[in-house]
Amino acid sequence: RESQHRCNFRNFSTSTLKPKSHSSCNVAKSSLSEHHRDVGTSGKSIRCDVFGNTFKNKYQIKKHHQIHKGVKPNACNTRRRSFRSRSQQKVHMKIHTGDKLHSCKACGKCFSCGSHLTVHMRVHTGEKPYSCQRCGKSFNQRVHLTVHMRVHTGEKPYSCETCGKNFSERGKLTVHMRTHTGERPYSCQSCGKSFSERGPLTVHMRTHTGEKPYSCETCGKNFSERGQLTVHMRTHTGEKPYSCETCGKNFSERGQLTVHMRIHTGEKPYSCETCGKNFTQRGQLTVHMRVHTEIKPVSSSVKCGSNRPDWFHIR
Repeated sequence: RESQHRCNFRNFSTSTLKPKSHSSCNVAKSSLSEHHRDVGTSGKSIRCDVFGNTFKNKYQIKKHHQIHKGVKPNACNTRRRSFRSRSQQKVHMKIHTGDKLHSCKACGKCFSCGSHLTVHMRVHTGEKPYSCQRCGKSFNQRVHLTVHMRVHTGEKPYSCETCGKNFSERGKLTVHMRTHTGERPYSCQSCGKSFSERGPLTVHMRTHTGEKPYSCETCGKNFSERGQLTVHMRTHTGEKPYSCETCGKNFSERGQLTVHMRIHTGEKPYSCETCGKNFTQRGQLTVHMRVHTEIKPVSSSVKCGSNRPDWFHIR
């Protein structure tokens, strides 16, 4: 008679005569003891040597190790992207099929995945369930908290293979790589100017549209960039957050401090290509260049019969 054995921790059975197949990892097991060595028991855990995460069994930690190795066995049919899990691939494929079955009741925006809708709803509710235990800052997505924690830990897991510079976010590395490749994928449809990031293009477009979405609540003046508004507000508050370490003088803008520091260092980075004279500020060089290029009026006596006026131009 066939002797049956059942695992108390997983839906798995085996016999001494006929091995069964494990439902999760799909690996044939000839005995229950071998099965326990692979999937573990509820009283044991396996720790990741890299991040310290703990897992219940070898199957889970094997899947986790794909993160470190960069293994993404589930490829999109277009072969442009790959994913660690089949479920991630399935969600991604809806981008190509156009399936968006989950709709936001507040704004009508549709999503291909229910979890994406759940995250989106926090835009309307203001919910931020993921909180930093160090500084208390909250986020509406777990991944944003993960990235934020690197501010405290100093972790920069993404490294540039060209120059070795490290970054805390994959997106920042992607943007940085364009400094080496010269790639500028974001182009202005009005004038053709290209940018390496979407943000600068958005700001640039306002030079064509005249849009100034940032308004001063004190005087009503509008600005095309948030940073411009921030600097402007200091004219009302009197705030001068940039201080010279040499003489203690304070400034409302970082650029003003940079120019001021040249008084102490003697640096004059702007040079006249005509006479070689150097200046601490670009504006000083611009004014100086008029000595060489600007037309000047000069008084002179007009001789009888001459068509020359009281002044003539010289360079």
